[in-house]
Amino acid sequence: MKIEIIKNGIYRHYKGKNYRVLDVVLHSETKQEMVLYECLYENAESSLWVRPLHMFLETITVEGATRPRFQYIGHIKGKNRF
Repeated sequence: MKIEIIKNGIYRHYKGKNYRVLDVVLHSETKQEMVLYECLYENAESSLWVRPLHMFLETITVEGATRPRFQYIGHIKGKNRF
């Protein structure tokens, strides 16, 4: 299975908050590609999240405007988590 590559770095969710993509990983049972990312804001539930790659990359329509769910906005040097 070939993992699709997306840029590691900072992405802005269409609702306005920023996240840092750490990697594309595989679900252990289904081998589905998932994006591992972390919140760049305080979040009491969790700081790390996963989302299916196809959902992370999809476009959505909000109030008649089509936009990416997550938009790449840049890279932070020297901030690797692992």
